[in-house]
Amino acid sequence: MGKYFGTDGFRGEANVTLTVDHAYKTGRFLGWYYGQNKSQDECNVVIGKDTRRSSYMFEYALAAGITASGANAYLLHVTTTPSVSYVVRSDDFDCGIMISASHNPYYDNGIKLLNGKGEKMDEQTILKIEEYLDGNIDELPLAKRENIGRTVDYALGRNRYIGYLISLATRSYKNVRVGLDCANGSAWMLAKNVFDTLGAKTYVIACNPDGTNINKNCGSTHIKQLQKLVRDEHLDIGFAFDGDADRCIAVDENGNVVDGDLILYIYSVYLKGRDKLVNNTVVTTVMSNFGLYKALDEAGINYEKTKVGDKYVYENMVKGGHRIGGEQSGHIIFSKYATTGDGILTAIKVMEVMQESKQPLSKLVAPVTIYPQVLKNVRVKSKPETLSDADVQAAIDAVADELADTGRILVRESGTEPVIRVMVEAKDENLCNELTDRVISVIEKKGYVC
Repeated sequence: MGKYFGTDGFRGEANVTLTVDHAYKTGRFLGWYYGQNKSQDECNVVIGKDTRRSSYMFEYALAAGITASGANAYLLHVTTTPSVSYVVRSDDFDCGIMISASHNPYYDNGIKLLNGKGEKMDEQTILKIEEYLDGNIDELPLAKRENIGRTVDYALGRNRYIGYLISLATRSYKNVRVGLDCANGSAWMLAKNVFDTLGAKTYVIACNPDGTNINKNCGSTHIKQLQKLVRDEHLDIGFAFDGDADRCIAVDENGNVVDGDLILYIYSVYLKGRDKLVNNTVVTTVMSNFGLYKALDEAGINYEKTKVGDKYVYENMVKGGHRIGGEQSGHIIFSKYATTGDGILTAIKVMEVMQESKQPLSKLVAPVTIYPQVLKNVRVKSKPETLSDADVQAAIDAVADELADTGRILVRESGTEPVIRVMVEAKDENLCNELTDRVISVIEKKGYVC
């Protein structure tokens, strides 16, 4: 993990921990780095942004840095993270940048970097950028005269992405009543365009961004508004996206939440029933619900678990050649169609399963029993020392033995804080709390808590 760039880019409060200077220097480095080995063709970088007020500021800072290094900056303007990924790989850009802090509040922002394949940028390149940000690399040469780069309006790329999504639908959505929560973010125009074109009767909320209302009581992390919309308007289904639309959470016709785990289940079962589930395997993170694994076992589907983060899910999928993977939070990756999580694509795939199976979403998810989950964070002096303690390990093992095949315990380090996360899933929430507290009490008694 880098100093600035985590598993999902450089994220922080705008003009506090993530500044215009950071953006300019990131652009400077990328324009120089990808341009230095191009003897004839110009280096081209594509940039997208979400609806945060600070996104415009960072867009121009990045573009200034890129063009100052002699590369060209192509501007998609307000668009989704997966659309940037699509444009990078389909239009042969050297790399791509998305300006977004995803599901964070409006005053945060982020810089997500994608390589020429539309995948998250490799760690070695990111570490070089961080060295430059810290002043550990000599100042880069500035382009002069005709070698100074250009900025180019590239809304055309965003429009082609919309066409691509529409092409993936297997049937018309005529007579289907669909609710869309666009989180006042990147999907605010795109999602409705896609569903309207496919013939759906759309009911849209959180589609009036003002620069400060992205994710505010809406979107995939605040699902109650969409649940109410589906119930009040008697809709067939609802979809909620996050700020940059790489996540999707669904709501069934009864107003019940269908999260990423349930989406993974219904699509993997759908593929298996058509002999199209490559390797008969789904990729999840360790945070997927115990109930998902029980249901996959019952369906005869294999699964692999990765660290938390869609980056790790995708790496596993590439390594193993798997087709479907994702997170409980709604990051779902369909590797046949995309290299990142894509909220609108996920909605299209859920619609496909419903239409081809001729079943409502509630019936499709019925075989899965989601187990109550309790997660508690413990601030500790030393994460490695805490987890290596014999008594702590004994307490964890005792809980695992007690649960056996009726639940599970997961104890892991936070990747960004001095915190140990203790999570228990069982059939009863009271039991989850009791077992979680049992392990935490040992951590406290051993003096690791700070």
